[in-house]
Amino acid sequence: MSEIPGDLKFLKSHEWVRVEGNGRVTVGISDQAQSLLGDLVYVELPNAGDQVEAGNAVAVVESVKAASDVYAPVSGTVVEVNVALSDKPETINEDAYGEGWLMVIEVGEPDQLSGLLSPDEYAELLEEEGH
Repeated sequence: MSEIPGDLKFLKSHEWVRVEGNGRVTVGISDQAQSLLGDLVYVELPNAGDQVEAGNAVAVVESVKAASDVYAPVSGTVVEVNVALSDKPETINEDAYGEGWLMVIEVGEPDQLSGLLSPDEYAELLEEEGH
């Protein structure tokens, strides 16, 4: 199983969230998700300024195998996107928890963060799914 950083929170749909402490969160897809998808060839990101709702699709990552929606972990405003992924989507495969981040969201409802999975809960979910 891939390494799961202890400072992150997760969604059951395999997105990760890093709370930045300034009312913002950085969002990406987990190492598990990128390994299931395979080599990523295209990433469609929202625009800075877009309003997003928790649980709604906000981005698409596409591999040679499949396209997969990326869901917003919290409601808020997209304040930054990782434009480097447009030219180099494989960065997500190489560094899912670092340079492969997708977007930064200014959190509109901070209490939504408490509903996300801890690293241990996420690890249990992966075990239940047989990964």
